[in-house]
Amino acid sequence: MILELADGANNKEVARLARTNRHSVRLWRQRWIEASPQLTRAEQEGVEQQHVAPFIEQILSDLDRRGAPPKFTPEQIVQIVAVACERPAESGRPISQWTPRELAEEVMKRKIVASISTRSVGRFLKGRRVTTTSR
Repeated sequence: MILELADGANNKEVARLARTNRHSVRLWRQRWIEASPQLTRAEQEGVEQQHVAPFIEQILSDLDRRGAPPKFTPEQIVQIVAVACERPAESGRPISQWTPRELAEEVMKRKIVASISTRSVGRFLKGRRVTTTSR
């Protein structure tokens, strides 16, 4: 986003390219603008790139959000989706397609997660076209 904005794109264009909304683009632009004086000063003082890089990473890192931390790591979610792509029969399940309940039981059995609701499984799979592999 920042590079597109620096190249002259407006918030609406960047929002479309980044598949987000103008409000988010405006917030990121504002964060970068607020940090610019410090970056300019470091450049003028000849601070080496390796010392500036952590500051840039901090600016570009997403801010902590309110609310409870996520219950599942991205790695766990990927593993759950991977199991959903397997044939249930490969796991000894006498079904032709995974149901959220069967999938939840299987990922707990494999110790991918300690516990998970069928609703959470459904959310992870919603919008994804998950099919079993054909071998």
